[in-house]
Amino acid sequence: MRSADPGRPASLTPGILKARPEDFVVDEIPAYEPSGEGEHVFVLFTKRDVTTADALRAIARALGCDPREAGVAGIKDKRAVATQTLSLHVPRGTKADDVVERARRLELEGIQVRRAVPHGHKLKAGHLAGNRFEILVRGIPPERFDEAGRELDGIGRDGVPNAFGVQRFGSAGDNAERALAWLRGEERGPRDRRMLRLLWSSFQASVFNAVLDARVRDDTWAVPVAGDLLKLRASGGLFLCTDVDADRARARTGEVSPTGPMPGPRMRSPEGAPGHLERQVTDQMLGPGADLSRARALGDGTRRALRVWAQDLRWERCAPNEGAEAPLPAACMRISFVLPKGAYATTVLASAFGIEPAASFAVSREQAPPSEEEEPS
Repeated sequence: MRSADPGRPASLTPGILKARPEDFVVDEIPAYEPSGEGEHVFVLFTKRDVTTADALRAIARALGCDPREAGVAGIKDKRAVATQTLSLHVPRGTKADDVVERARRLELEGIQVRRAVPHGHKLKAGHLAGNRFEILVRGIPPERFDEAGRELDGIGRDGVPNAFGVQRFGSAGDNAERALAWLRGEERGPRDRRMLRLLWSSFQASVFNAVLDARVRDDTWAVPVAGDLLKLRASGGLFLCTDVDADRARARTGEVSPTGPMPGPRMRSPEGAPGHLERQVTDQMLGPGADLSRARALGDGTRRALRVWAQDLRWERCAPNEGAEAPLPAACMRISFVLPKGAYATTVLASAFGIEPAASFAVSREQAPPSEEEEPS
């Protein structure tokens, strides 16, 4: 059974990810196209080895726009070649067409503007359909290449545990703990509302991952249990599992999946054994003195599927030294797939490979830049 654990089980095929930024290519799939009119400008850009936050600030300031009023649908990895969209609010007294024209001529290190079009509103987090990935995994032992391919075929067919990657929890990995300290009244929490929301989302993710880990251990992460809240893959609709045999048959075809908690005051909870598990995990993680009402203004809470599919997953052998500045050992595989928003490419790959740290060939581990692949992405 594929594990939700982001660690590196010894049984998985070794591989090296992000030896160079070009080994990790991601293209955002927009939920809609800009209208061509309005007081915001949607800028489609490609960044190489630059964080989304740094790219946003650089583009906004170069065009005389306020970075605090800019919007992105999702955060993309730094060590990657990533194409995504940001929105800029046109300054008072400036025409949108002027910002568009200057954006098209903009030249910034590590950033290439591809398109700029006016639109009527700001781009908000989560306003995307998904992400398309093309990834090179290097350092694969030649004798295990076909084994990795078979595992990827299974992932494309059956899906994988939909775990949040370590990137969700901040560069120091302590965002969930900081959120807990705030909920318990031990810390005041950041004044920046966006940072507070980020800490809260990390806590939600930690609860989800803990429930998912428990479901992986008892082999029910893809198997409906009486009382589960099931999500329809096509529409995202939720319904209660009352006919276990029928719902398990639907789960085997990929039509439905069990869900896990993203806590909040209005989150719908499952019944029976799944509900008991979620309450137990949440209470244990919160500990004494935590007050969830503090987070009431940060969102209602929601349900997230315990399983995710890498759509249109394909893989092929590539030359071991393709694009590399120096010879690299062993075999290389090019993998392409599409993920829905909020799903992690690194989580998919970790179900098939024992991935080495990013950029282990290109820079030392101490120098390797932190990943920032983040939901909503």
